[in-house]
Amino acid sequence: MGRNWYLLWGGSAISALGDGIFLAALPLLAATLTQDPKLIAGVSFFGTLPWLLVSLSAGAAADRYDGRRLLLAALWVQCALMAVVATFHSAHIAFLYGMAFLIGCAETVPKAVGQPLIKATVDNHLLERANGRLFASQAVALQFIGPPLGGLLFAIAVPAPFWVNALTFAIAALLVTKMSTAHKEPTVRPKAREGLQWLMKHTALRTITVVSATTNLCISMTMATLVLFAQQRLGLTNAGFGAFLATLACGGVAGGLFAERLLARYRHTVAATVVLIPLMWLGIATVAHGLATVAAFAVVSSFCTAVWGVATSSFRQRVVPTELLGRVSSAQTLVTWGVQPVGALLGGVVADSFGLLAPWYVAVALRTVVGVVSLRPLRRTELSTAGGRRLP
Repeated sequence: MGRNWYLLWGGSAISALGDGIFLAALPLLAATLTQDPKLIAGVSFFGTLPWLLVSLSAGAAADRYDGRRLLLAALWVQCALMAVVATFHSAHIAFLYGMAFLIGCAETVPKAVGQPLIKATVDNHLLERANGRLFASQAVALQFIGPPLGGLLFAIAVPAPFWVNALTFAIAALLVTKMSTAHKEPTVRPKAREGLQWLMKHTALRTITVVSATTNLCISMTMATLVLFAQQRLGLTNAGFGAFLATLACGGVAGGLFAERLLARYRHTVAATVVLIPLMWLGIATVAHGLATVAAFAVVSSFCTAVWGVATSSFRQRVVPTELLGRVSSAQTLVTWGVQPVGALLGGVVADSFGLLAPWYVAVALRTVVGVVSLRPLRRTELSTAGGRRLP
């Protein structure tokens, strides 16, 4: 698939490892400062707020400037910010809010330039394979290796996971430096809103965006207080919380690796994922009372989420014009990831008012309604094909 692809893939996997470490270490650090669900949820709120505020600008920059250089700049900024968190880890939780916001701002750039860079380094008929491998490697790094490592490092020394995270961003930047993509001269300043306008006119992408946004809203609701759910309902330690997050990666890895074949063989694969995800959340809220059963339902949910992600990412890369891909991708990110701060706040309020299971019930209700409404337009969209070919 080419040297540039493997360098991009490697850099993505290494930075995802740092994100996984951060995923476990950040709520653990917040829990040392407060046990208030609303204040802990505030960390997720400020960390995800940039997706709402900065996404369109990041997409416009991705379509205007050289993607590789933008990616390098973002990685070095994230490296520096992680070093600051490690140095001042015992500061007030308001400081943690500010750092989470800045780190989130830097993260919008790799998300925006990633779609055009993948399309530039991979042939059209290999998009499902590339996205599947990317999802699988990110699941391994972000959920399977990163969180338990983050929990372990946090148990050894509070600043340790943040120093290691800074190192992962530096290594990823060095890999991206070795890419030899053609230099792109700055173009005429594109209008950020054009991506959102194009997205709203495309029926299939608009439907995908609504489903993805609802899913992310619901996941953000449950993740905002997941550390308290794990500690109080499942009785997990700090290291155990990291290991628990790692079990969720199993489904994501399998989904990424098998997505290409499933999408090519089975016409209704995408529709099946739409139905199964809220059913798994319902299982967690109702019949899952121990670590094993919660993990089992969560693994199936993450498998379906990965297959959905591969199908929708490949579809978007295939149908959106190259000169608009950064802005359209960022417009989708604005909607699908921009709802996460709302979900984090809602999850904290609901959990504080009605208990730690309440966010799961709300998530099931919202996702079920949207899923049922979206099934008909999704069935009319050719999402379950691998570049128009059938695999043996």
